[in-house]
Amino acid sequence: MIVLIVDDEEGVRRSLRKVLERERYGILAAENGREAIEIVKDNKADIAMVISDYKMPGLNGLETLIEIGRLNPEITRIILTGYATMESAIESVNAGIDGFLTKPFDNAELRAKVKEYNIKKRLKQFVSEPVLNELQRDAADIDPKRQRISVMFTDIRGFTGLVEDMNPMDLSELINRHYFAPLDQIVYDYRGTLDKHIGDGIMGIFGAPKAAADDAARAVLAALKMREEMAAINSRLSQEGKRIGVGIGISTGEAMVGIFGSAKKKEYTAFGLPVNVASRLEHLAREGQILICEQTYEQVRDLVTVEPLGAFALKGMQRQVEVLNVMGIK
Repeated sequence: MIVLIVDDEEGVRRSLRKVLERERYGILAAENGREAIEIVKDNKADIAMVISDYKMPGLNGLETLIEIGRLNPEITRIILTGYATMESAIESVNAGIDGFLTKPFDNAELRAKVKEYNIKKRLKQFVSEPVLNELQRDAADIDPKRQRISVMFTDIRGFTGLVEDMNPMDLSELINRHYFAPLDQIVYDYRGTLDKHIGDGIMGIFGAPKAAADDAARAVLAALKMREEMAAINSRLSQEGKRIGVGIGISTGEAMVGIFGSAKKKEYTAFGLPVNVASRLEHLAREGQILICEQTYEQVRDLVTVEPLGAFALKGMQRQVEVLNVMGIK
């Protein structure tokens, strides 16, 4: 792994090089932000991490790392500063910087923090923020266990038609920017765990790894926000003759949650009746509908208005399931 060190003091660059080379990192160095940006441009695919001093002549460290993030968002970016104020820390976090270290630094602590920030950056690509936080606090909390959860599935209506009418690059831009990105963010905003994407579908879990009394409520509120967001997006897309219709299903109940998989691939996910019911409800939902089961409704009956649709025989279910369409907030 190659680390780029950016600092206007040669002594600091030398000290960091000495510390990190012991961990077998390859080292590049720059004495200012402009030089660092040019190095990244020439080595975008090779540089995995940039550690930059905060206070430097010309571009400061935050400005430098923001620009580097635009060049390659996969690079882990760490601020190193002797001017450790809360204001600069908050500024760095808000800018999406991955780590914040202070000078003078302890060598062992620096090595540990560099490794931690890099692992966290990489895990974020595969593990949702709630799962990552639980991993860092206590790995045993994500061992398989039975837990009451609310599960949400979303899916695009008429996706096959979209695929047939668009080239791959345009389709990727459309659904990544106007579907996955905003709806994934809503799952996070309502403290859900983004489980996975299944084709053009999204699976979110509310209540795992950590359960709360309002899990079902947050799931339904997230779905309402998604419907509102997609209406705004489709209003803009209609000017280009495009539309993304979305249906949503939510179910609540006891499931098995935890890390499952093989030595080749593991993931945090859920199995059980609420997962199956939520998936079936999503398939049943028309564009703009949010269909919930009776168990979910019992948790949100004072929060939302619904339209009872009756009992449905869902595929794979031994008994019929009462289905309700969420109309809005009371």
